[in-house]
Amino acid sequence: MRDVAGKVAFITGGASGMGLAMARSFSRAGMKVVIADIEQSALDQVAEEFAASNAEHLTLKVDVTDRDAMEQAAAATIERFGKVHVLCNNAGVAVGGSIADMNYNDWDWVTRVNIDGVVNGVQTFLPRLTEHGEGGHVVNTASIAGHIAIPGLSVYTATKFAVVGLSETMRGDLTAHNVGVSVLCPGFVATNIFNSERNRPEDLPGSSTLQGMGGTEQQDEELALDPSLSNALDPDVVGDMVLHAIQEDEFYIFTHPEFSAAADLRSQEMGDAYARWQTYREERSI
Repeated sequence: MRDVAGKVAFITGGASGMGLAMARSFSRAGMKVVIADIEQSALDQVAEEFAASNAEHLTLKVDVTDRDAMEQAAAATIERFGKVHVLCNNAGVAVGGSIADMNYNDWDWVTRVNIDGVVNGVQTFLPRLTEHGEGGHVVNTASIAGHIAIPGLSVYTATKFAVVGLSETMRGDLTAHNVGVSVLCPGFVATNIFNSERNRPEDLPGSSTLQGMGGTEQQDEELALDPSLSNALDPDVVGDMVLHAIQEDEFYIFTHPEFSAAADLRSQEMGDAYARWQTYREERSI
C-alpha cells in the first residue's frame, strides 16, 4: 500500500506510546486517523494536539474487550470517513512476576486485552477493509516476547506468541483479498506498558501487588535503572517503522536487532531437537 495519502487508519491503544506514534506518522503521510483508547484524559490531550495541526482525525473511547463498543467504533469510523484501510491492533497490557504467583484474574485481564482485543479488531474491521476493493493492511502489535520466552513475563509472553501465530496465519489467508499484514515485535520502547495496572478493571484484581512488567514496586524501580530500559527506543521511531512496513508490505517489524542472537539460539535448539527425534525414530524404525 505505497500510496497512503487519504487512506483511513483505525488504531487501538492510540492515545499514548506506540499507538500515538503511529497516528502521528500516519497523519504526517497524509492519512486520516481514528485514535481509539480506553483513557479519556489521554484522548483529550491527543484531540488538542491533532486539532492544532489540522490533521483529519477522530478520537474514540473504546474498550477493545467490548465487542459492541468495537462495532460502534467501526460504525463511527465509517460515518466520519466513509472507509477504513488500515487496522492497527495495538492495545496491550502486561503483568510481571513468577508464573507461580499468577491467578485467574491476571490471565483473564491480559488475555482479554492482548488476544481477545486483537480478535475483536480483526472480526470487526476486516470485512470493512475488504469490501471497498481498494486494498488494506493490518498491523498486530506483538512483542519480542512473542519470539523469545522472558522469565517473569509468562502471561504476557503467552499472549504475544499467540499474536505472532495469528498474524503469520492471517498473512496467507488475506493475500487473495489484497490486504497486507505486519506483526510489530518491539523490544524496549518508552511507553506506558510498564504502568498497565492503571487501566486494570476493578473486578479483576491481581494476585499480588504487581506493578506492571517488573512485579513488585522495588522490581519496577530496578527495571527503570536497567541500561536496556534507559536506552529504550523513542515511540516515534516505531511509528515511522510501522508506516514503512505498511508501504513496503513488510511482515515482521523488529525494532531491536540486538535480540536476533537470542532468537537464533531458540531456532538452533529447535533444530537440534528435530535432529535428535529423527535419530530416535530411525533407531526404532518408525
